[in-house]
Amino acid sequence: MPAIMSAPGNTPPRRIRFGHSPDPDDAFMYWPLAGGLVETEGLVFEQVLEDIESLNVRALQGELETTAASVHAVAWLTDRYAILPCGASMGDGYGPIVVTRQPAQVGDLAGMRIAVPGEKTSAFLALRLAIGPFTHEVVPFDRIPQAVAAGKADAGLLIHEGQLTFQRDGLHRVIDLGDWWKRRTDGLPLPLGVNIVRRDLGDRMMQSIGRCLARAIDWSLSHRAEALSYASGFARGLEAPLTDRFVSMYVNDLTRDCGRRGRAAIARFLEEGRRAGAIDVISSASTPSFVEL
Repeated sequence: MPAIMSAPGNTPPRRIRFGHSPDPDDAFMYWPLAGGLVETEGLVFEQVLEDIESLNVRALQGELETTAASVHAVAWLTDRYAILPCGASMGDGYGPIVVTRQPAQVGDLAGMRIAVPGEKTSAFLALRLAIGPFTHEVVPFDRIPQAVAAGKADAGLLIHEGQLTFQRDGLHRVIDLGDWWKRRTDGLPLPLGVNIVRRDLGDRMMQSIGRCLARAIDWSLSHRAEALSYASGFARGLEAPLTDRFVSMYVNDLTRDCGRRGRAAIARFLEEGRRAGAIDVISSASTPSFVEL
């Protein structure tokens, strides 16, 4: 993977494995780290590109120094990782959706077999909170629309670009979980993904990593056309306008700094998951810790 160095003097650079999804929003945010466009404080970032559920699993093993992770998975990670205030993906009135082959109502979903992208994804927890326990099977996120269209699943939980392209497969939206969550919580965004950093690196290193990621996000937002051009290579068939729209949905002011509103959303989401019995670990899940930059 391409990486960049900015090491002072003869100090050997510190290699930091950074996991994120091969999706247009993450590509948009972090290509300055791959392209040598921002200061990295003597760190070399080695990109690890995998789907979010795979990154959740790697984080559970403590493999990566810093990585994107589902907010749902954070409940199992609070002892090993802290959350960075930058890089969050939050759906502010929009988010993962559930689709079916034929029009259906939310009340129908509890009796359906639903294809999901992973049991530790935030989309999975949001759906669990919305409809209660349900029958599911894990399917790679990019294969879920086809699984529903082919009748291999009764319904599908779509993340990433599937939220914008489901009609191409003749599917019908049953519920938008970001809209449901915002109405349920009187205006909070649905917290989907965050960047986390391993605590054993120490405060100074965690803060340095956070500053580097924040610089990359700011650079891309300030050079939108260039960053979008790079991100289009990860768009899996999205036309340029849809790529732009998707990036705008998940790279915004809450991404630069999730702030009080974003932190409140994360705490509320995890606490509701615990109360519903969907999070079965004893941890500080309702009050996750953040790195202060």
